[in-house]
Amino acid sequence: MAQRYGGAHSPEGHRRQEAKPMRRLPGRGRQSDPAGFRANLMWLPPVLLAFSALDEGAAGLLLGLASAGVLGLGAWLLRNGLRAEAAYNARELAKRPAIPRKIFAAVLAGVGITGAALMHETGLLNAVLYGVAAGVLHLGSFGIDPLRDKAAPGMDAVQRERVTRVVNEAEAYLAEMFGHIHALGDRKLELKVIAFQDAARGMIHSVESDPRDLTAARKYLGVYLMGARDAAEKFAQHYSRSGDAETRAEFVALLVDLEENFASRTQAMLENNRGDLDIEIKVLRDRLAREGLKPRDA
Repeated sequence: MAQRYGGAHSPEGHRRQEAKPMRRLPGRGRQSDPAGFRANLMWLPPVLLAFSALDEGAAGLLLGLASAGVLGLGAWLLRNGLRAEAAYNARELAKRPAIPRKIFAAVLAGVGITGAALMHETGLLNAVLYGVAAGVLHLGSFGIDPLRDKAAPGMDAVQRERVTRVVNEAEAYLAEMFGHIHALGDRKLELKVIAFQDAARGMIHSVESDPRDLTAARKYLGVYLMGARDAAEKFAQHYSRSGDAETRAEFVALLVDLEENFASRTQAMLENNRGDLDIEIKVLRDRLAREGLKPRDA
């Protein structure tokens, strides 16, 4: 099978030699849906219950449909709760979900199963026991929602609020940007956007881990991401009508430049933090020396 020559003297060899490998920074990339197969199975009981209620007479039908509706609402809350929990776990700095959806889903599962048992005339006590068992099993399978805010050690409420506001705004810009490109149905272009999102989220990760980086990153996570979002919107509008290959190439070049700039800026912030740590260690060693103590070298 023929291969393109890629040596130092090939037409693209000089450009390839000049390109420096970029260090991958911590980002999140594109994640699979946290509401997976187990959560999707929770839609099955309300469907089966609704069909089984058709043969239970008028009262049984109403009770069965109501119970199926409760179970369906619980399944919907569970899906959203799992997604909220995944977003919480993916962030270094996050507020607990405002609504404990997974806990509410477990309660609704218990209520729905109680109604389903009553529909089959099992008796109130037995129906309640079935409902309690269903709620407990639901919590055992899916757990409860995060109940505490998450922040870096030593971060006060004011810092947490500032960082959270900037990070939420940045994530919104990234989501809107991807939405504009996703609408074009161009998978290769989506991957370019995802690569840029990785670089941007590397900076977000750095800010969440150390709020001192917020000042240096504010313009990147605010003005620059807003500009990238606007550029993606205008490109999508133009490209969907014209299909201009030159415009597409220019937009890809913009994405590559943004990715490299965000990655290099994040790397500079990380190196600056290491420099601060070295200074703190030196100050501590000098102070120990003045006290007549010699720290053991690592």
